[in-house]
Amino acid sequence: MAAAAMARGGLRQGPCHRTLRAAGARGGLPWPGLGGGRAAAAAAGWSRPAPGGEVQYCAELVRKRDYEGFLCSLLLPAESRTSAFALRAFNVELAQIKDSITQKTIGLMRMQFWREAVEHIYCDKPPHQPVATELWRAVKRHNLTKMWFMKIIDEREKNLDDRAYRNIQELETYAENTQSALLYLTLEMLGVRDIHADHAASHIGKAQGIVTCLRATPYHSTRQKVFLPMDICMLHGVSQEDFIRGKQEKNVRDVIYDIASQAHIHLEHARSFSKKVPVKAYPAFLCTVALDDYLCNIRKVDFNIFHPSLQKKSTLLPLHLYIRSWKKTY
Repeated sequence: MAAAAMARGGLRQGPCHRTLRAAGARGGLPWPGLGGGRAAAAAAGWSRPAPGGEVQYCAELVRKRDYEGFLCSLLLPAESRTSAFALRAFNVELAQIKDSITQKTIGLMRMQFWREAVEHIYCDKPPHQPVATELWRAVKRHNLTKMWFMKIIDEREKNLDDRAYRNIQELETYAENTQSALLYLTLEMLGVRDIHADHAASHIGKAQGIVTCLRATPYHSTRQKVFLPMDICMLHGVSQEDFIRGKQEKNVRDVIYDIASQAHIHLEHARSFSKKVPVKAYPAFLCTVALDDYLCNIRKVDFNIFHPSLQKKSTLLPLHLYIRSWKKTY
């Protein structure tokens, strides 16, 4: 496969802990209509916080459901931090819909709530929901682009169907319209509107989407679901049943290798023009620290997606984030 061939060629060089060489890894490759009120509350599944507690509500939701995003948000400039919590809380609300429903119709209703909520936010009539209220403040504060919110909602809605991605390009499209869109909005919060920063955000968002898909595979497998790109699975003669049964044969690990390689390629592309990206944009890209960490760890276990070590929270992540922030790199 072309992507795999590129990855195999591109992973043979590169410094720093991203490219840690692990003994035993293959080839010694270095890896671096609802509006508001009680009806809306019931549809969205939330309880109202104390008056003025929207920021705390958003921050706590992100801390519990998106810990890496929470840490990244803490390192943003003070004037953007509360808005970042609102944006990530919005993303959490949408992301958890799929796993919290048993009927697609309910999921569609919740997506519609958020679609209408965004419409009302841009009409200065946010619904009485803590995340929506804080998101409205963020929109007013930073003049955020409505289109990116709608793209996230539309893509999440299409993803309510329980089916695997047909190919890696379909997964990348999903990542572009969710993770990359989230980064575009974060850049706007930082006051950055730059084509090179957007280009980097596009690649980093795609890497984030691919890594998220990989990280969720053991969890989904226990629920008899597999979402990995079918074209790569077919290329290596691997079936969904192989993942559901937790098989660790070489061809299964080759599937993971090819997919992880594509995430690595996107990170390398994003970094290839870092000198053209305004330094002011770098805090938006702190998520690359966790991506590097996962790609490095999966390489050390020879691309065994089910290895227990991959499910452990990195205790050094806060330190690595702080160092990357201090160095002003991504």
